[in-house]
Formats: sequence, structure tokens, C-alpha cells
Amino acid sequence: MECQRRWYDNDPTLSEAMELLSLSPDESKDMAADFILKLQEVIASDIIEKVYQTVKKYQGKGSRWYDSDPVMIKAIELLRVAPLNIQKAAAKKLLKALSSKELEGLQKEFDIIDAENTELEL
Repeated sequence: MECQRRWYDNDPTLSEAMELLSLSPDESKDMAADFILKLQEVIASDIIEKVYQTVKKYQGKGSRWYDSDPVMIKAIELLRVAPLNIQKAAAKKLLKALSSKELEGLQKEFDIIDAENTELEL
């Protein structure tokens, strides 16, 4: 029987970040969600609409560890639909911050990622 894989299990770094996030205290999850939600700035608006539809569909009804928190559902869904390079960069930053309890510094790190993506688009 084939094991059903979660979307983030395809990348070991992303999988590790999600596992660590799921085990983190609520305060760390809240700060991580704020960081992940910044991905809205680099994701197209039509994809954002799909994210909101997913949030409505699963909020309080799903069986995933984050389905009981509407902010976390939105954050994780944004991460899921982000381009792979954004997923990997965010996962690396989350791993570093969660393992060293430095989530507040993630905003500066995201600004760097955002600047790199802007350069790639030019």
C-alpha cells in the first residue's frame, strides 16, 4: 500500500520545517504564520483567491494539525502555492528561526528574499 504524502513531503527541507512548526509552541506558530503570510506580496492575486477558498473549505473541519487555526491555514496554504524557490527559502528561514527561537528576525530575512525575487523578475 502506497503511503499518501503531504504536499510538503516532496522536499526534505520543507518537510522538516513543517514538522518543526507543527511541534512549536503557539506563540512561535503565530510568528511563523505572520512571516509566511508575507508571501502574499510575491504571489499572484488569482492564486490568493484560491488560498481564501481553501481556508473557507477547511477551517475547523480538516484533520491537519493547522486546520483549527484560520491564520495558520492561510499561511500554510500560501506556502503550498508559492513557487518552489520561495518554499525552499521560507523553509530554510523557518528552520533556522524555529530551532534558534529567532522568529522575530524573519521579517528582515523575508525582505531579502523579496528583493531577490524582484531582481529575478527584472
